Amino acid sequence: MKKFWDERYAEPEYVYGEEPNEFLKAFLDTYPEPPGRLLLPGEGEGRNAVYAARKGWEVVGFDQSRSGREKAVQLAARHGVSIRYDVCDVLDFPFEEASFDLIGLFFFHLPLELRRHTHQQVYQALKPGGTLIAELFSPRQIGRSSGGPQVRELLYDTEDLKQDFKDLNIRYLAEENVHLREGKYHEGEAAVVRLIAQKKLHS
Repeated sequence: MKKFWDERYAEPEYVYGEEPNEFLKAFLDTYPEPPGRLLLPGEGEGRNAVYAARKGWEVVGFDQSRSGREKAVQLAARHGVSIRYDVCDVLDFPFEEASFDLIGLFFFHLPLELRRHTHQQVYQALKPGGTLIAELFSPRQIGRSSGGPQVRELLYDTEDLKQDFKDLNIRYLAEENVHLREGKYHEGEAAVVRLIAQKKLHS
């Protein structure tokens, strides 16, 4: 998969666009508190990281693709912001406990066992009171040409996310039909699942 993503991100244009995911943008634009520390796994070409940095967030992203990182750094420089972007596999990223105010999972699709392990790491990395936001392709995306894997195991429904994040307070969870306008590989009507959930405050 590293070779696949390196080759895709080596294309001259931003293949998923330069604008942030609309669900994330709406959340950041209405966030009621001062920006904090944000983690973006599988950050690709940096569109979400750069937008968050422009809003004042301290952004940490990672991806296995070096060509993705190069484009993310260029995009950040063009907007006059800085981001931390590690090149590593998800198993090698140090998910430090209680270190992020917000974690965003955007079209970050993993095989089942790796997904469960990673989601547990995500839970641990959230600060008490911290928020998880996600937009992922649902099984109803199979057969559509607007992006995403076409294998059920790599897709998410609401029950998958309820189970994986059962220790979070779910604020919003729904399967939705959306129209993606995110570069040439995310274009058209799509079936997604969206989640906003908060880690409980310790007493």
